[in-house]
Amino acid sequence: EVKPRRVGGATYQVPMEVPGHRRFALASRWLLQAAKSRPGKTFSEKLAAEFMDAANNAGAAIRKREETHKMAEANRAFSHYRA
Repeated sequence: EVKPRRVGGATYQVPMEVPGHRRFALASRWLLQAAKSRPGKTFSEKLAAEFMDAANNAGAAIRKREETHKMAEANRAFSHYRA
């Protein structure tokens, strides 16, 4: 993920490695948000469908992960500003 870092009046989005406990929390949050936004009958059906999509590398949660990785890759030049 990227975290903002202020250096000399400019704010850079610095890519950081996500710690293990936060990885699980982010993945869970993204899966729950994706399931909530899905059309369907019950939440359990929506969540099950999102888990199936995630297992097949598809779905909104996987899109969110790819978007986060893409942002980190785009800002790789600023990785030397890590704290």
